[in-house]
Amino acid sequence: MKKIITLLFSIMLLTACSETTTNDYKFSGESEHWEAEYSYKGTEIWGEKDGKKTYSNEDGYEFVLKYKGSLEELSSLQKIEYSYKTISSGGKSIEEFTESPSTVTFSSSGRSKGGAKVDEDEVIKVNVKWDDFEESFELHNKSK
Repeated sequence: MKKIITLLFSIMLLTACSETTTNDYKFSGESEHWEAEYSYKGTEIWGEKDGKKTYSNEDGYEFVLKYKGSLEELSSLQKIEYSYKTISSGGKSIEEFTESPSTVTFSSSGRSKGGAKVDEDEVIKVNVKWDDFEESFELHNKSK
């Protein structure tokens, strides 16, 4: 019984010494033909172990790119290449089509532990190339 009480007290003490921050940001922007949204959710935990400060984080994101026109306008699309870049990371995707695309929306997502986090005031650069066309634009945080 004494060991259980000691264990519970230790857990409460460790929990009391840690600080957790949750980040939930939504970046958006558009160009003439495209609009995009980058959703970011992350958790940061600061604590102390054996007299030393500790830090850990984990996060996830979803990037959604949408053509502003109709699906019929993309019917002859053969290739789309899009990329997005934050200060510390980014992503790139290339899709080639042998048949007409079935959607005007393209997306990617991911999760990480211990990776670089996205700050709320970042500007995310987006570049889209489709067939012989290209547009670039920026995403800004709308959650502020």
